[in-house]
Amino acid sequence: MFTLNRLVESWLIKPYSPRGHAEIQPHLGGKYELLCDPEHKDQNSTFECKVTAIVPDRLLAFDWKGPVEYKEIMNIDPLNHVVVSFFTMGEASTEVHLVHSGWGNSKDWDEARGYFQQAWSSAFKKLENICNE
Repeated sequence: MFTLNRLVESWLIKPYSPRGHAEIQPHLGGKYELLCDPEHKDQNSTFECKVTAIVPDRLLAFDWKGPVEYKEIMNIDPLNHVVVSFFTMGEASTEVHLVHSGWGNSKDWDEARGYFQQAWSSAFKKLENICNE
């Protein structure tokens, strides 16, 4: 679900932006780009983000950017970082852990962190619904 373009689009992009798409290259240094508006790649996207670590079926890590309201703090070096770990819990069940790091210390950073706590929670609920269909 985290490395297949069409699947990432179905739960992380299309519900918010029907024209958006994913450009993911699941190898070290490959693209991890989720583009809400392909004509404005620098807005509300992870344009130019990269896969920073990958262990098939176990771990995926990538750079991350924030939406336009947080671009001045989040979309500059060093970027935020996301690590997703996968734990097989049986034949048809996988537990997923996500750690989003790289936060600064200010009111704006606190707001951005709160935004993403809600966004990731919502995304995982959508993912759970998709997997249970």
